[in-house]
Amino acid sequence: MPDTPSFPRVRFAPSPTGYLHVGGARTALFNWLFARHFGGTFILRIEDTDFERSSEAMVEGILEGMRWIGLDWDEGPFFQSQRLPLYQATAQKLIDSGYAYYCFCTKDELEARRAQGTAAMYDRRCRALDPPESKQRRLDGQAAAVRFAVPDGSTSWNDAVFGRVEFANAELEDFVLLRSDGIPTYHLSVVADDIQMRLTHIIRGADHISNTPKQVLQYRALQAELPVFAHVPLILGPDKTRLSKRHGATSVIAYKDMGIVPEAFRNFLALLGWSPGSAHRDREIFSSGDLIQLFTLDGISKSNAVFDNDKLAWFNTEYIRAYASEKLLPLIETEWKAAQFTPTRSREELLAAIDLLKPRARSLKDFATLFRAYFRDDFEYDPAAVTKFLADPELPAWLQELATRYAAAPEFTEASAEEILRVFAAEKNIKAGALINGSRVALTGQAVAPSLFAVMAALGKDRVIERLSAVAKVPATG
Repeated sequence: MPDTPSFPRVRFAPSPTGYLHVGGARTALFNWLFARHFGGTFILRIEDTDFERSSEAMVEGILEGMRWIGLDWDEGPFFQSQRLPLYQATAQKLIDSGYAYYCFCTKDELEARRAQGTAAMYDRRCRALDPPESKQRRLDGQAAAVRFAVPDGSTSWNDAVFGRVEFANAELEDFVLLRSDGIPTYHLSVVADDIQMRLTHIIRGADHISNTPKQVLQYRALQAELPVFAHVPLILGPDKTRLSKRHGATSVIAYKDMGIVPEAFRNFLALLGWSPGSAHRDREIFSSGDLIQLFTLDGISKSNAVFDNDKLAWFNTEYIRAYASEKLLPLIETEWKAAQFTPTRSREELLAAIDLLKPRARSLKDFATLFRAYFRDDFEYDPAAVTKFLADPELPAWLQELATRYAAAPEFTEASAEEILRVFAAEKNIKAGALINGSRVALTGQAVAPSLFAVMAALGKDRVIERLSAVAKVPATG
């Protein structure tokens, strides 16, 4: 099978025993990009046969995470819990062809042998039973699992990332395909589904490499064409251990809740273990269209990727800065809703304020916290800013008098606001910087903001006058 057919069929097959995590999201993204690049089909399959741990809430969490990243699927979602007859029929086909057999060993018997140290792997004792005897015991109602009869020799395949990979079959026990209760194991269900769904490529994490020889054996036993396997290296934390909760958030939705822009997260995720090639070595910002155009399996690295939160923050600031205010507004509105915050400005004023603030935003959450003063008149003052820039006892009176100057001004623009402040400072023989810093805190509650006079223009004359006039009411600190 060619590595890059015209119309590949790939899948993302998460287990709904947890929310969509970073590693799973990258696997989904790589499959999606590959399908879109070659005009193929991206299938979503939910592997929910772990009935005790799977839940509808987790399924919805996975779908929400995928939608947030912008990954749409062409077929599905299919649920393995609704496909049990397929797995049972596949297991029976392997039994009938001699590649699988019934195992009547109970769980207690297996555990007892392991405890005695006599059987690190299954000792294949039921493999020696005559097929007619096994069949009769099943007809008599005796419970049995189904195991694959691993042959002698070795199993190999050509991996699209790692090249030729080979396992000695002696390292594989006769693995269970179907449990005695009729529920399939992962090894059986994944192969039965992948064959039935006509998948051409299996793009997944490198932690699945040890499962692959068991699946290759089944493909050959079922006389099915082997797909191209591409095992993607793991994502590690900064300490080079596997990414986990101790490194911070691992759920995709957690990054949404942190105020990350979805396109920034997708761009960052795509570059974890994949490179667009030497022609783009010095480039880091890629749109969805760029990623689709450039993505191939050749760009996947053999080395593990490192999740760098600082780098993600950089991507986020770059995307926020580049977004048009009209595109940012609905994302910001989601943050406002989560914070139970309702702006009291017109749409025109909101967009103007967003344009002013986006170069300084590190997160969408900033628009509901640090930037609150630009969207409502009730906001909090940073105590450190008040202590540093409003401590002079004479300053409130100066700012109140400055407010009267603005009230009398015939026009109110950035340029006129600056001229009035500097003329006032010269008249009073005080430093303009003291007025600028004090005004910034009085107007925004923060010590750091865009140009004061741009802030004044964005807030408007009436609001500037009102806030400067009320400076004496700013809560004192210390």
